[in-house]
Amino acid sequence: METVILAVDGMSCAACVRGVEQALNGCAGVAQVSVDLAAGKAKVQFDPQQTDAAQLAAAVEAAGFDAAVAD
Repeated sequence: METVILAVDGMSCAACVRGVEQALNGCAGVAQVSVDLAAGKAKVQFDPQQTDAAQLAAAVEAAGFDAAVAD
């Protein structure tokens, strides 16, 4: 398993958090998702043989938010 932190812009409420969680949990290989609304970040634990950070960010963007791998 690997862990990535995504910076997520555009979240403003609990419904946004749920949307990001659902988008990430819908990706193959995702084991655990933790979204922090105040920090604007999502921590994702995933199987690198099934997905990667770019695909996870793309899933969040498809849900209507801006996402990038955090430094």
